[in-house]
Amino acid sequence: MTRTVLVTGATGYVGGRLVPRLLDAGFHVRVYARAPRKLQGRDWVGHPELEVVTGELEDTDTLRGALAGCEAAYYLVHSMISAGDDYRSLDQRLARAFASACGEAHVGRIVYLGGLGETGDGLSKHLASRREVERILRNSGAPVTVLRAAMIIGSGSASFEILRYLVERLPVMVTPRWVRTVCQPIAIRNVLGYLVACLDEPRTKDRTLDIGGPEVVTYEEFMRLVAEVRGLPRRVILPVPVLTPRLSSLWIHLVTPLSKSIAMPLAEGLRNPVVCRDDEAERLMPQRLLDVRESIEAAYEHLDAGRVETSWTDAGPIPGDPDWAGGRAFTDRWSIAVRGTPEEVFAAVCRIGGGHGYYAADRLWRLRGWMDRMVGGPGLRRGRRDPERVGYGDALDFWRVVDIDPPRRIALHAEMKVPGEALLEFELRAGGDATDDDARQADDEPTVELVQTARFIPKGLFGLLYWYAVLPLHGVVFRGMLEGIRREAEGGAEGGAPAVKLRGRRAGHDD
Repeated sequence: MTRTVLVTGATGYVGGRLVPRLLDAGFHVRVYARAPRKLQGRDWVGHPELEVVTGELEDTDTLRGALAGCEAAYYLVHSMISAGDDYRSLDQRLARAFASACGEAHVGRIVYLGGLGETGDGLSKHLASRREVERILRNSGAPVTVLRAAMIIGSGSASFEILRYLVERLPVMVTPRWVRTVCQPIAIRNVLGYLVACLDEPRTKDRTLDIGGPEVVTYEEFMRLVAEVRGLPRRVILPVPVLTPRLSSLWIHLVTPLSKSIAMPLAEGLRNPVVCRDDEAERLMPQRLLDVRESIEAAYEHLDAGRVETSWTDAGPIPGDPDWAGGRAFTDRWSIAVRGTPEEVFAAVCRIGGGHGYYAADRLWRLRGWMDRMVGGPGLRRGRRDPERVGYGDALDFWRVVDIDPPRRIALHAEMKVPGEALLEFELRAGGDATDDDARQADDEPTVELVQTARFIPKGLFGLLYWYAVLPLHGVVFRGMLEGIRREAEGGAEGGAPAVKLRGRRAGHDD
């Protein structure tokens, strides 16, 4: 008989990697997700043993139904990214709802991935929140397995991203004293190994187990190892006592892809020593643990190959169409005729961002990204998870995919700091209606009309001023982008149809 487990947080960093491993292990996996569309780009979505249930964690009736018949339920939810400074109270509220539903559904056990660290009053808010969630889940009446991990090393891990960007970008680092704090990092593949193996080890029920790699290092030693693995010159690290967690988070925000709202709780947590109290987890669930160097090498192998399975950028709420309903939006629309199939043209559109750039005016894009970082936005450093594939909810630099219908349409919502709401849409239409006769192709090759629309809903007078200030640059940025997409889709062929602006739409309104 197939064993059923429920996974929450499957659109996040750990959950998105756990689901396929559970499927490979022979489980029937029931994913409980607020926005199932964020799973569309995953290779495992069509698996016959996968079931997706749509619902909010606080909707206990729906959640209770999803938990029915489950041998175990994984709680991999954390509100740090979506709730900002208020994440601690939201964490508690969601944990209570989950615990209540698990108790009523008589779930065989709850599995929770918590944070490693000493107990007591000195815990950071981040680790203290993890402890509070543990306590709430234990009140459910169901057995609970808590696995506590320190820094997880893997491509796309938030903690790893902080340290690798600091190392790669700064040959000399003035750092807080936390660089000399000890930690016991663990590779993401070993975390996933423990999460799966605990279901087959009855002695892990109602236990709290510390999980870590085979080595204890300071963050300074870790960063020096990153430099060695990357082939960089030895980094100069100068710890000073005056850098508070707040100043550290601002510095992390400027240098790394993480925003200060995420960097702040992580920076606070770096002051706590995070070392396993014993090796009980390894004894009960033996596996080969990667050492720190091997873990870093494996992470870079996936980063360099563009095979980042999940990333910290995957988590968080996604703006949807209701945010645009009924508003008056300024629009600027351009189109171009492209020789090629819809699939070829759409693939070229989906390559924008990350290391590929934006096909034109990359200096302007980099300047806009730098300005965004200076005022607290994500800038361009988030990049993208995969250099070719893109799915609903994916981050593309300071854009977020909020709608995708291959090979017809993709919509990007701006998460950069702007005085309003901005959306960039690409639509593919039948080539026969592309533009006037001069823009149509004379040969028999298929032709696609690619329409690009920038929409902006201003907030107040400053929003209006912003729109009219950037409007003159649209001709350079958007026309150049369309021309670049055309060249990419046509394989670099010379010539081709010119970009044609649809008349009567610039600075117009959509109601």
